[in-house]
Amino acid sequence: MHLVTGGAFNGKKQWVKEYYTLDKVDHQWHSFYEEKQVPHFTEGIVVLEGIERHVRMLLEKAETAFEARMLFKKDLDHWKTEKRDVVLIGTDMMKGIVPMNAFDRHWRDATGWCFQDAAAASSRVDTVWYGIAEMIKGEKR
Repeated sequence: MHLVTGGAFNGKKQWVKEYYTLDKVDHQWHSFYEEKQVPHFTEGIVVLEGIERHVRMLLEKAETAFEARMLFKKDLDHWKTEKRDVVLIGTDMMKGIVPMNAFDRHWRDATGWCFQDAAAASSRVDTVWYGIAEMIKGEKR
């Protein structure tokens, strides 16, 4: 598994496309910004974009941020067993203003915990800021 994170509109999507040469290989791209359900994986490379939105959807189903985190860990455990490259793309929400709205604060907290879990479960983690990637965990391909 590979986690790619960074600021909103900072080039994560483009970097993943170039890093995995997705214009030349079969892959499956799923955006949680557009669809709610986790897809059935069919290709050798699966990209799950908008992980923070997935966490929000889990939080809407759960009663607490902790429960949302446990639901996310179940997803991580499943994705980790896949015999394919699973790439998680998530927007970093931790470096901004703390939201006034209680639900949004819980979402921010849950997302931070879920990103920590995703980083721990991933063999590689990259941050992308301004289109420039920095590997913070793993080995180069």
